[in-house]
Amino acid sequence: MRPLQISPETAVKLAEKLNVPLEQLMHMPQHILMQKMLELAKQEEEEKNQE
Repeated sequence: MRPLQISPETAVKLAEKLNVPLEQLMHMPQHILMQKMLELAKQEEEEKNQE
């Protein structure tokens, strides 16, 4: 499987947000990464609505 085709800056930010090691993020299947990003977006939206 190819590593994700994203910039180093984006990879670092995503790894921090998703709380996963950078190496794991880069070799994560794209569909799983998209699912985790969707969950993160939902969580952030809920936090905004609670303010």
